[in-house]
Amino acid sequence: MPIDLRPAWLDADLELYRDTVERFVETEMLPDDEAARRRGHVGHELWRRAGQLGILCSDIPERYGGAGGDFRHEAVFYEAMARRALTGMSPSVHSIVAHYFLNHGTDAQREHYLPRMARGELVGAIAMTEPGTGSDLQGIRTCAQRRGERYLINGSKTFITNGYLAELILVVAKTDPAQGARGTSILIVETKDARGFRVGRVLDKIGLKAQDTSELFFDDVEVPAGNLLGGHEGQGFFQLMSDLPYERTIVGVLAVAAMEGAYAATLDYVRQRKAFGQHLAEFQNTRFKLAEIATTIKVARTFVDRCVSELVAGTLDTVTASMVKLWAAEQQCGVIDECVQLHGGYGYMNEYLVARMYADARVQRIYGGTSEIMKEVIARGL
Repeated sequence: MPIDLRPAWLDADLELYRDTVERFVETEMLPDDEAARRRGHVGHELWRRAGQLGILCSDIPERYGGAGGDFRHEAVFYEAMARRALTGMSPSVHSIVAHYFLNHGTDAQREHYLPRMARGELVGAIAMTEPGTGSDLQGIRTCAQRRGERYLINGSKTFITNGYLAELILVVAKTDPAQGARGTSILIVETKDARGFRVGRVLDKIGLKAQDTSELFFDDVEVPAGNLLGGHEGQGFFQLMSDLPYERTIVGVLAVAAMEGAYAATLDYVRQRKAFGQHLAEFQNTRFKLAEIATTIKVARTFVDRCVSELVAGTLDTVTASMVKLWAAEQQCGVIDECVQLHGGYGYMNEYLVARMYADARVQRIYGGTSEIMKEVIARGL
């Protein structure tokens, strides 16, 4: 009962691109994954090599140093990693940062930062979440005060993906606390030689062990006034909200690819493993569970592929993007749980792919907006 791993949006050119990406994942990422899991990050060199190969910022226009593709090129990379439970490198967050520059930055900001991001010279992160605020971005306390031609940034952030390795951070801060959401802006911080900037712990998570999720601290960090994203104060909340469909589609892409990878590994396992004198795949319960999993994945793939196509066409709305994020993430957790069960005790061992996927999947229902927030967004659109 194999599942076709070819997305509906994949054409001949993208097939060739996928071959390149798959080789990079197999030769550059997989061999170092165990070491990356132990140290808690993949290191800068992997980012540099990805940039040299041209697979970072693949949907950024060539005039800004990108590959000139579209979101499908990004999805190829995300899926190749997700099927193999490779979660240490987060080019998705890197690309989200790049799109903030592309969609909201000034011409000077785009020209200065995007080529360096595409080359892997600057690893990107976005600092939104704080110890006291998660999905409620209006409650952030980090502030950026204007002092002549500079801003002074003070505050702390947590759960920041790419935080340990980040060389370019978009910091969400209040430039006018009295204005609430309207007083929110995004400041650009290059971490090298940024006095007052400090990386805290690489956080000890239940999954995503190779991913450098960190705490960040800003103590009177000075940046030029020209580092205000877009050049106008008070635009931060609008900038954050307008790019949500892109981010939430990424979660859907990761979810369906992880389900496909877990299913393939489970199918292989039950065909080889025996109990009571017969292969596990011969038991009715196993076959029925596999039938349910295959059906769920087929539906998920259809929905995700549609959202990818709509995102490329520029027609994907926030409600539909929230739906795919909600549904795919919830199904991912359920499907992989069933795959662990079919592995028995081995499914609980980290040496098996499904065990890692099980731990990694849980955060999909939290980051990018929790499932509860997705339901609220969807309900408001009814």
